[in-house]
Amino acid sequence: MTQVDGTNAPKVLVVDDDSAVSRVLGALLTQAGIQATLASSGEQALAVLAAQPVDVVVTDLKMPGMSGLDLLGKVQEQWPETPVVLITAHGTVATAVEAMKKGAADFVQKPFERDEILYVVKKALAAASHENAHPSRLPAAAQGTTLLGSSPAMRECDERLTRAARGVASVLLRGESGTGKELAARALHERSDRKDGPFVVVHAAALPESLLESELFGHEKGAFTGAVARKPGRVELADGGTLFLDELGDLPPSVQVKLLRVVQERQFERLGGTQTLKVDVRFVAATHRDLEALVKAGTFREDLFFRLNVISIRLPPLRERPGDIEVLARHFCARLGPANGRPDAQLEDGAVTLLAAQTWPGNVRQLQNFVERLVVMSDTPRIDAAFVSRELAAQSPLSATPAASAAPAAAIAAEASPPYGAGTGSGDQTLDARRREAEKAALVEALRKANNNRTLAARILGVGRRTLYNKLKELGVE
Repeated sequence: MTQVDGTNAPKVLVVDDDSAVSRVLGALLTQAGIQATLASSGEQALAVLAAQPVDVVVTDLKMPGMSGLDLLGKVQEQWPETPVVLITAHGTVATAVEAMKKGAADFVQKPFERDEILYVVKKALAAASHENAHPSRLPAAAQGTTLLGSSPAMRECDERLTRAARGVASVLLRGESGTGKELAARALHERSDRKDGPFVVVHAAALPESLLESELFGHEKGAFTGAVARKPGRVELADGGTLFLDELGDLPPSVQVKLLRVVQERQFERLGGTQTLKVDVRFVAATHRDLEALVKAGTFREDLFFRLNVISIRLPPLRERPGDIEVLARHFCARLGPANGRPDAQLEDGAVTLLAAQTWPGNVRQLQNFVERLVVMSDTPRIDAAFVSRELAAQSPLSATPAASAAPAAAIAAEASPPYGAGTGSGDQTLDARRREAEKAALVEALRKANNNRTLAARILGVGRRTLYNKLKELGVE
């Protein structure tokens, strides 16, 4: 295993049993200012991922023992925020569809050219940067396509999804960040006749305009620097299935024009190509932005808006359905417990009462992250109200705001066990010193609870692994 230094450079893990190939790729990445760590097998790659933060994994498809697809599955389970790029000498659209369905970020065919591999890796790095800035994924063990909740708002949403799944009309999912729009899109796909086809995701905000067009429509050889071979885009890969366009409001105008034609006519050309391709794709889009306001401002095409807004489904924020918090919290506890080595974790009734008393501005995503924190940080399988109160007090003031009607319950639990940091006698410290002391204590506690597993510690703290490593170094935590 070889590691090329680069203190602040993005980190890429290269996995290939052919040492000549991995050394060449490592050298190319280093020349481009990217730190490369080399592994000769899937097993060795997993050891590297467990020991240090990695922004992107680039792996060969065909390897003895653990294949590239097997490694992809392991990464999806344990480090779902880390994109995986597959390198294959057997690159076909069918292989790409299988890899994309399993969550691959991209693929490259052997023999690859310098510009091509750098183009693909930089695109994956851009997506990784976006994911770290907007963490939302659960480990595979905690994922699903069931929309939970019995409130009138959720029942209406679920019924509309079921009805929409019967047809092929475009669907626009609307709602605040963290309300579960991607989960709703997956549920719609699974309930439709297309459930056996691919479900392909495009995060519009994750890529710059220059990369987004190729990502959507693919490109022909020579279309741009690095395009050394023809490559299908996400629209083509979604043929026979569903294309989910997340963060629709962030699409640049030039891409909106080309997307409109695909939505209207199910036809497109690859970037740099002249051949018209036809696809059978169901479009589902999502946005947290006010598209009508964007249309009035002239930054979003009115015709594209109407084409994608055939069926509109609103995902209600959690504050509008507080009665659903209990079933959601217990569900997350049951699924995140085993995923974090705590299969016996349970929320006591008082703990659920306190959780239901919060407004959760980050919606379902924030609730699931907090329940995961409770599962990991608790010393006992049964999580009580006093522990929930302490963990709420330890959070940022913006993390969870108690509803006015729930103040008595929260106060009772707080009296049972005062918030962390109370009575520390540190009144003579500066604000910066107190902050550093609190951060260091939080790091030490998270590492202890995670048995020094830094990936898990980062999840407990709600930060990316790179942020965790930087804080450990800054505060001198070993």
